[in-house]
Amino acid sequence: MAETVEYDLIVIGGGPAGYAGAIRAGQLGKKVACIELERAGGTCLNWGCIPTKALLKSAEFYRSLQKAATFGISVKDVGFDFAQVMDRSRGVAGQMTKGVEFLLRKNKVDYFVGRAQVTVPGMVEITAGEHKGKFFKTKNVLLATGCKPRQLPGIAVDGARVLTSREALEPRPNPPKSIVIIGAGAIGVEFAYFYNAFGSKVTLVEMLPQVVPVEDEDVARALQRSFEKQGITVHVGTKVENVRVGKTKVELSLVKNGETNSTELEAETLLVAIGVVPNLEGALAKNLTLELDRGYVKVNDNYESSVKGIYAAGDIIGPPWLAHVATFEAVNAVAGMFGHPHAGRVKIFPGCTYCQPQIASVGLTEKTAKEKKLDYKVGKFPFTASGKAVAAGDTEGFVKVVSDAKTGEIYGAHILGHEAPELIAEYVLAMNLEASVDEVHRSIHAHPTLSEALMEAAAATSGEAIHI
Repeated sequence: MAETVEYDLIVIGGGPAGYAGAIRAGQLGKKVACIELERAGGTCLNWGCIPTKALLKSAEFYRSLQKAATFGISVKDVGFDFAQVMDRSRGVAGQMTKGVEFLLRKNKVDYFVGRAQVTVPGMVEITAGEHKGKFFKTKNVLLATGCKPRQLPGIAVDGARVLTSREALEPRPNPPKSIVIIGAGAIGVEFAYFYNAFGSKVTLVEMLPQVVPVEDEDVARALQRSFEKQGITVHVGTKVENVRVGKTKVELSLVKNGETNSTELEAETLLVAIGVVPNLEGALAKNLTLELDRGYVKVNDNYESSVKGIYAAGDIIGPPWLAHVATFEAVNAVAGMFGHPHAGRVKIFPGCTYCQPQIASVGLTEKTAKEKKLDYKVGKFPFTASGKAVAAGDTEGFVKVVSDAKTGEIYGAHILGHEAPELIAEYVLAMNLEASVDEVHRSIHAHPTLSEALMEAAAATSGEAIHI
């Protein structure tokens, strides 16, 4: 007879939502199990956020060495070992995964590797893997199965000619001589920077009118100029059609919006970075139906689905598809299901992109403020006027803040430049505390620091910036 163990909570998925939710429940003294299909940490730690940042750091360091002479440093015969770059990335991911497994053990979470399925409310079965056939009773289920890369219809991902972000992170001896990247969101621009830094001929294609489509238009324009200066070919407002995959190359047609003639292009490799799709494969028995929206689980303000006792958090409930948002959602879902105070649904959150120059933002873009017919002002401060940025040789970019013209309420903040993701937290906190741009301006920032630019942008809203 199959073994049956009862839990207060079973979490399906071990990514930033899954493991965080499981750990929080363990901290609350609950009996918890976390079932992950592959490795603890999910896509983020194993095939996303963490390994890509390791690759980008290698690219950034390599580029820095090429500029060493500008700092008075003599470095000769700078080269790279691409296989070692890739291996380091995998090593970083493995190290972080072990850390998550330790945290699960520390918080007395039972961790299983395998495919889990909710057979009926209150019952979970492991349907594949070493523990196949195990059944568990549970008072609550948290679905945290995330998303997977969206593929081009009819184009098979083979790991050689056609890649998604996952295949791009697999070890290989050399970068492609040429690569076309379809999609200029965060994943697309990060890989464009990475491959270009290591000598690939990179063509970046975006169907929408700007790169990084969710970002402020000023940020997108400046990033495109920077990329083109770095040698990356960028096509915006352009569709990819007629993709032909051969043994040694990929051929395709580029069609500019509104035009009938196409431009033919070929490259050694094609990277598809056109977004993600929800991943509920095998997680629900056929006779168990949850209310979905375009494949994403619909939840209420407590993260409970249409079926009592089944909750969901992270990418599987829809955008924004961000690891830190997923963690926030799962922690609050667990708090709510066990009767603890929680912050509800996500409202204010940062988005970050780690190419060079880096991007970070929170809240409304100027375009959105205009579309909403808000009475707003803009403050902007360039890093060329920052003493710390000039001293560090990182003057590319700016800070831009959008605020209410009368009250100074911060509607949004947008940063392009070195360490932008580290800087954005101040504006996230300011918006959560309902601080005004004047309060940011009046808060003394240490000199010389990059964070002074946050203060100066706030001051620029009322024409009081000192250094521009």
